Amino acid sequence: MNYKELINPKSIVVVGASDNILKPGGSVLHNLINGTFDKELYVVNARGGTIQGVKAYKSIEEIPQTDLAVISIPASQCPYTIEYMAREKGVKAFIVFSAGFSEESEEGAEMEKQLLETVDRMGVLMIGPNCSGFFNTFHQSIFTRPIPNLDPQGVDIISSSGGTITYIIESAMSIGLRFNSAWSIGNSAQVGIEDILEYLDNEFDPESSPKIKLLYLEKIADPDRFLHHSASLINKGCKIAAIKSGSSTSGSRAASSHTGAIASSDLAVEALFRKAGIIRCYSREELANVGAVLSLKELKGHNLAIITQAGGPAVILTDALSKGNIDVPEMNKDLSAELKKHLLPGAAVSNPIDIIGTGTGEHMSICIDFCEKHFKEINGIAVLYGNPGVSNVAEAYKMLDQKIKSSHLPIYPILPSVITATEEMKEFVKQGHVNFTDEYALANALSKVVSRTPPSVGKMEDLSVDIPRIRAIIDKTPDGYIDSGAIRELFDAAGIPQVEEMVTANKNEAVSFGNKTGYPLVAKCVGPIHKSDVGGVVLNIRSEEHLAFTFDRLMKIQDTTSVMIQPMLSGKELFIGAKYESKFGHIVLCGLGGIFVEILKDVASGLAPLSFQEASSMVRSLKAYKIIEGTRGQKGLNEKLYTEIIVRLSIMLRFAPEIKEMDINPLLANEEKVTAVDARIRIEK
Repeated sequence: MNYKELINPKSIVVVGASDNILKPGGSVLHNLINGTFDKELYVVNARGGTIQGVKAYKSIEEIPQTDLAVISIPASQCPYTIEYMAREKGVKAFIVFSAGFSEESEEGAEMEKQLLETVDRMGVLMIGPNCSGFFNTFHQSIFTRPIPNLDPQGVDIISSSGGTITYIIESAMSIGLRFNSAWSIGNSAQVGIEDILEYLDNEFDPESSPKIKLLYLEKIADPDRFLHHSASLINKGCKIAAIKSGSSTSGSRAASSHTGAIASSDLAVEALFRKAGIIRCYSREELANVGAVLSLKELKGHNLAIITQAGGPAVILTDALSKGNIDVPEMNKDLSAELKKHLLPGAAVSNPIDIIGTGTGEHMSICIDFCEKHFKEINGIAVLYGNPGVSNVAEAYKMLDQKIKSSHLPIYPILPSVITATEEMKEFVKQGHVNFTDEYALANALSKVVSRTPPSVGKMEDLSVDIPRIRAIIDKTPDGYIDSGAIRELFDAAGIPQVEEMVTANKNEAVSFGNKTGYPLVAKCVGPIHKSDVGGVVLNIRSEEHLAFTFDRLMKIQDTTSVMIQPMLSGKELFIGAKYESKFGHIVLCGLGGIFVEILKDVASGLAPLSFQEASSMVRSLKAYKIIEGTRGQKGLNEKLYTEIIVRLSIMLRFAPEIKEMDINPLLANEEKVTAVDARIRIEK
């Protein structure tokens, strides 16, 4: 697909242009006239005359040959207009504002199909319909405002929604972010998110191309293609942050296993983003703040110095950074004493470094230089400086401008005085800087950036997983929930540690196994889906008599076909699950096990096959990670083995697409072992 005439057209025509800048056809013309486009501009309006000072042609038949057409007319007129202009006027690219297509009615959907057939047949490009347009540094063919500061090294933003892209840009402008291009793709009849990522990927130049991409997505039509090009861009040096809306769990299909009950498109999106290396955001302001962090020097570590003139915000920032696994290390006493000599009485210098409200820009500058030269534990500096009414803010911001440009460490400016220092802040931003007006917003964005994982597309760990044996087991196993014997075979082939067990409908066999294995034991009925709901799990069986009595009771439970007996192990309960999602493949889940997986829903997801780095990031992203790591004197669990089991299962799933749902719940874990105790697997061929 050729994007040349969209990116840098030699001529543009606005069809449906207006003098009324509150109409799309008038607003886009206003933006083009007052923007950077300096080549041939034509307008079409049935009245003729002039529109906003530009000669108006009364019909599309009258216009000269043109590269790019912006269409702002009723939907019913679009099919003929686009076909005629592509055929007779040489138009190679169209931006279609017009609404009333697939987003509105079946009739509109048919017209949209007609448009798509036309542009494909004519070999031309179409953005939209039902979009707000496109802009870059060459032209601003978009009807929304404001147009942000443009920079060839600024952000590229792609959005499914015209209104949303405008609001994201406004949020970003307020903190100083600059833009290279904006793509509002509307209904994506021809050009969708995957197409634009492919274009940006194919055209990427490590020397000259912008490095930051922000996305707002309402659908991912082709996850494989999306993954390929986003990961490729990131591997080339780009950084991508994205919002994916419409991913709530309320629409997830009810299913019989734990995984089926909690797996949803939201977890699929999380898994896809993790594998691609995309930073996931949930709000416009969060996306803008992440973009701002990405525009600064990279924080190569997890330690930050805080220089502030107000104690409270520094405490808020320190707490928020801590939650995001970023530390604010204490400065040693000798360094603190030396720094204090250069500051006002009352300054606190342990870190955060509080220069107090009367501290000047010079004091701030001294602290930055001192931290860079002597405070070797830190990897970056946050500077919080506002206008308490007793300092020269303009002078301080000029010094901060110089320090940011000369420092080898990233410096994160938090300039909170949005009323009393408005002009000073605007001047600071004009120098090419971003500004985080809120310390919590910075901490949240920074923690997302430092915790991102690199892409792991196509990577499969070299582990001893017996793929031929797994395939043989799957091929001979019928559809439905498979029996415990087949599960044991699969796990043995994948190298998953399992508890010793017997499944039998014979009481004498059960008693013999118990006497051989030793007590205490666990007995579970086989057949009912949720064993605990029907009293089908009995713990701490300590004698032959107890086992015989329990066996008889369990066999009487409705739908029970046999009884499973296992040694009773001790440890923390963990969970691994998987669910096959159409277009995505297997989504692998992990978290705390037992009832907690359903009650707390504290799970992380990844897309099979998983690398060790991916699986580790899943485990460490859990809210319950401190339990796995070990806390308050309790020993941690064998995190390395848990991670390896997740990876092994993901490899097995990669070669067994027939597995549609899987739960291992629980795995019992301690500091030495992680053992699969109970599992369910459903096959659908």
